[in-house]
Amino acid sequence: MIRKYFQGWQFRTATPAFDPGAEITVILTGVRDGEVVARVGDSTLVVDGASADHVDKKARIRVSSFDDNDHDGRAELLELVGETAF
Repeated sequence: MIRKYFQGWQFRTATPAFDPGAEITVILTGVRDGEVVARVGDSTLVVDGASADHVDKKARIRVSSFDDNDHDGRAELLELVGETAF
């Protein structure tokens, strides 16, 4: 009975991985070494084409590369899609 109840459940990871070419919506969370980054859990994506003025905005990005071991990658800004709630 309990197996049936938990079927299909899974835990989310704090270090999600991304495939090159994937388009996702993120919050641009800060600047690291002069480059704008988006943090998703403990994974970090440097966002090419974004400026410091875009920090704290919601953006659609396309992943260019991602290292599953370091949980670091690069992406390109496709468009800003809105403001955050804070």
